[in-house]
Amino acid sequence: MKYFFRVLLVGAICLMAYLCVDSIMRPIRFDREKAIRDQAVIQRLIDIRTAQVAFKNTHGMYADDFDTLINFVKYGELPFVLKEGVLNDKQLEDGLTEWEAARIVQKGNQREIKKWGLEGFRRETTYVNVKDTLFGASFAADSLRYVPFARNNEQFELRAGDVMTGASGLIVRVFEARTPLEVYLVGMDPQEVLNLRLTAEKLGKYPGLMVGNIFEANNNAGNWE
Repeated sequence: MKYFFRVLLVGAICLMAYLCVDSIMRPIRFDREKAIRDQAVIQRLIDIRTAQVAFKNTHGMYADDFDTLINFVKYGELPFVLKEGVLNDKQLEDGLTEWEAARIVQKGNQREIKKWGLEGFRRETTYVNVKDTLFGASFAADSLRYVPFARNNEQFELRAGDVMTGASGLIVRVFEARTPLEVYLVGMDPQEVLNLRLTAEKLGKYPGLMVGNIFEANNNAGNWE
């Protein structure tokens, strides 16, 4: 009987020791896994921002849905200007501009080319694929819409619009892509996730990761930056 109680006591001590260690390690494991997931989501948001900036440079506005943005990444083109030679101070002082020099060279007027000294000057615009140029040929453009680690292929919330700046009254194009904590931290300690949400809300911050802001011009900054 004494042996049984000794075994029971040892078991209880071991269990208490495990629970003590686990209580210490649980938040450490949570933070470690959260950091991995944060980084994956942040990288996806950075890719969305890169695509959106290129889209705006081409179309003058941001895409407000992923079908439009992904189609642009897959099939859109960006201008690439091949530059050879530069205008010297004398040419600039004489009133020659880059545009005029490029026009002269393009027309192939050898008399004008020699007159202005443009023998080594060249400006040629070609067009390159968006995906290959910004992300690489192997980039999976369709993945832009999906939140990493989400269980049910949840997508980022994507919006675009205009805001008026308070100081100057100028209309500024803006976009926002975001996902809440619960989507990409799914399967992790729910109490820890809830604590993160409550802390963010208490500080007036978005409880998740986002880039850009649909309500104010913030230079497309991410809330992790």
